[in-house]
Amino acid sequence: GSRGVGFIRFDKRIEAEEAIKGLNGQKPSGAAEPITVKFANNPSQKTSQALLSQLYQSPNRRYPGPLHHQAQRFRFSPITIDSMTSLVGMNIPGHTGTGWCIFVYNLSPDSDESVLWQLFGPFGAVNNVKVIRDFNTNKCKGFGFVTMTNYDEAAMAIASLNGYRLGDRVLQVSFKTNKTHKS
Repeated sequence: GSRGVGFIRFDKRIEAEEAIKGLNGQKPSGAAEPITVKFANNPSQKTSQALLSQLYQSPNRRYPGPLHHQAQRFRFSPITIDSMTSLVGMNIPGHTGTGWCIFVYNLSPDSDESVLWQLFGPFGAVNNVKVIRDFNTNKCKGFGFVTMTNYDEAAMAIASLNGYRLGDRVLQVSFKTNKTHKS
C-alpha cells in the first residue's frame, strides 16, 4: 500500500513555494486529515531512519504496536487532481479557470484551429484551441494554445506531441508558463 506520498517537480523554486503555501495544511475533500506539503528531503539513509523513528514516536499516534498498524493512518482517499487544482487554482503555471493551457510552437503559417483539434482531441477533453495569427496577413505566427480540461490528459498530450513532426516542422509542446515568447 502507498503511504499517500507524492512528488511534484516544479521548474522554479517560487512556483514550488506558492504550491506549498497554498496547499500545506489543507484538507482535501474526502480526506481524513490535512495534507502536508513541503520541499522533498534529499534522499539519504538518515531520512528513512528519521522517518521510521518518527513513525514510532509520533505523538499523535493512534495505533499501538508495530509499524504496519501505523501505516493505516495514511490510508485516506488519494487526492484527486481535481481537488488539487481547485485548491491551488491559478498558482500552477498553465492552469486557467477552465482547464490546462498548453503552448504549441513551430506551427506552419497555414495552420488553423482544426489542426490543433485533430492533434489534441484524441488525448481527451479539449475546451478551446486558438492559433495566433498575424494581424496583417492572417497567417499563423507559428504558435497556438490548447486548453484541456483534465491535467492527466494534458500531460499525456504534451508527452506525446512534444517533438512530433507535423509536415516539415517539429512541434514544441509544453504547459503555458507566464513568461512571454518573443514572436
